[in-house]
Amino acid sequence: MADIGLAIAPATEGDLDGVMEIEKASFRAPWKMEAFRAELANRYSRFTGVRIEGAGGPLAAFAIYWLVVDEVHIINFAVAPEWRRRGVGRALLAHIIRDGADSGCRLIGLEVRAGNEGAIALYRGFGFSPVSVRPKYYVDNDEDALVMMLELK
Repeated sequence: MADIGLAIAPATEGDLDGVMEIEKASFRAPWKMEAFRAELANRYSRFTGVRIEGAGGPLAAFAIYWLVVDEVHIINFAVAPEWRRRGVGRALLAHIIRDGADSGCRLIGLEVRAGNEGAIALYRGFGFSPVSVRPKYYVDNDEDALVMMLELK
């Protein structure tokens, strides 16, 4: 893996075109722009972007997660195809975990496609464990979702 500089910061309206590019390249049923705009305004939402080589570099990944009381729920997490398997996703997930711990949260949860082996391996590498299955959760192909949780100490 090349040594790359990353800047992780809150996403802005100006990031949304890059977010949409990553979203469309990552998911069979991508969110609409309006959903991303709503998350920018949602008081529970942390909409975070990752840029390469500082704030002026290209958007390489994003995540949207909610902090509600003492729990974090990751609702969208994507890395641009050209930046996958280069540490970008690991850095973003580590950021989310730190943010949750620093905010006093005790648990992080998410749903992931049961067949998404790369994402499942990433989450397991951070200590997430599968706790249940949501049958036919994904409407584009009726794929099951694996619910994974991480208990924060």
